[in-house]
Amino acid sequence: MNVDYLRVSVTDRCNLRCIYCNPLGDHGRRDREGILDFDEIHRVVRLCAECGIRKVRLTGGEPLMCRKIADLVHRLAAVTGIEDLSLTTNGVSLGPMAAQLKAAGLKRVNVSLDAVDRECYQRMTGFDLLPQVLDGLHQALEAGLTPVRLNCVVMRDRNLSQVIPLAESMLRLPVSVRFIEYCPTSRVTGRADDYVPNAEVRRIIETRFGPLQNVAVPAAGGPAAYCKMEGAAEAVGFISGRSEVFCQACSRLRLSSDGRIKPCLHADRSYDVKGLLRGGANDEVIRDLIRRIIREKSRYTRITSTAEDFLMQSIGG
Repeated sequence: MNVDYLRVSVTDRCNLRCIYCNPLGDHGRRDREGILDFDEIHRVVRLCAECGIRKVRLTGGEPLMCRKIADLVHRLAAVTGIEDLSLTTNGVSLGPMAAQLKAAGLKRVNVSLDAVDRECYQRMTGFDLLPQVLDGLHQALEAGLTPVRLNCVVMRDRNLSQVIPLAESMLRLPVSVRFIEYCPTSRVTGRADDYVPNAEVRRIIETRFGPLQNVAVPAAGGPAAYCKMEGAAEAVGFISGRSEVFCQACSRLRLSSDGRIKPCLHADRSYDVKGLLRGGANDEVIRDLIRRIIREKSRYTRITSTAEDFLMQSIGG
């Protein structure tokens, strides 16, 4: 496997309280001194690029809550070796910032959107902010932050009813909707019976729209399996982290907001790069660590160990 993708959590703050990620709000959030600053993030990305990383995605928490996030985008877009710079957002603040982010060098965005019904959206996220998110989606399309992908975590008795409306949105807009299997990461993020396998989600879509045809999406940069839906400009995606094993095809590392590199989201091992950054380590020491992490990642074929409880807001989805 070619490990060439780094997801960077720039903050553990978020302005939503999604039930599968951040239901407790600011509970457990680190103080600002515990979070990597932009200079530190830039240095890690530069050194990762020197070790073969070619794609970077900024995540959170909610990355658009960071003041001057466009400045970080501009700096990372200029790093030699980085060919693709993207961002995942809940879309609440995307509308006023879309054009600025594009001008700074951002290539594309993923928008987390678990419902297009306003009441269901509020139940999932804790806030009545769907109109702002939809405006952000349209502004991203207008600014050219494409392809725009919508990410929906499907939970039974919560938002399963939104599968068809979200799929229908692909008939009206040039967006790709990706359905993600719910996976609890702590005792407070949902219930065991919330899980819906993507095979069931696919059957729901096919009942309404007809058979889906498997397709390859060039440079998709992730574990999603894509299908063509008749009448849609873009492909529908399925990220099936519970019902399937795709460790052997996963090319990503994660840099958490508190400065730890994780070779796998669900493995129990991570590496403290913040300690090296703040302890005066030179570039070669940090590059050696990154190379060791990449070698370890390259050997993964299936994760059998499981990380302790964690909240996705500090690691990035």
